[in-house]
Amino acid sequence: MKEEIIIAGFGGQGVLSMGKILAYAALMNNLEVTWMPAYGPEQRGGTANVTVILSDKPISSPVLDSYDIAIVLNQQSLDKFEKHVKPGGVLIYDAYGIHHAPTRTDIKVCKVDAMDATLEMGNSKIYNMIVLGALLGVRPIVDLDAVIKGLKKTLPERHHTLIPLNEAAIKKGMQLTNY
Repeated sequence: MKEEIIIAGFGGQGVLSMGKILAYAALMNNLEVTWMPAYGPEQRGGTANVTVILSDKPISSPVLDSYDIAIVLNQQSLDKFEKHVKPGGVLIYDAYGIHHAPTRTDIKVCKVDAMDATLEMGNSKIYNMIVLGALLGVRPIVDLDAVIKGLKKTLPERHHTLIPLNEAAIKKGMQLTNY
């Protein structure tokens, strides 16, 4: 098993955190992992993306030019990464902030109304966990228990009281997928 994933959007959407939590969850599932962030100097509001590779075998390089899964959270990222999804791969996107929907027919496209779900749940900081849940709903590449352990590892201890809310957001995201 090997999954090559790009998660891309604006800084402040939790793109890098989502990748880090996914990477820790994969480690908890005894997988090999690479996590390679890329962001502009603006960070908040600028573009950001992270490449995550999960594999049951050693990973030779973290550098990719095509992906099994792309999660895109803004139009810039969709324009840049849609063409790099491997045929038969998956593109997950939140229509909020996307003006031109994906057009490829050789990949599985999953629209997730994550922003609507975030507003419904009443906390803007869980947006990325809803999107991560959508990924797990489409491709359960790590289990939920491992994701919760990953959250505990990445969140400062003072924020551990938010773990139940984050878990609820992940479960909500899993329900939003049309698969």
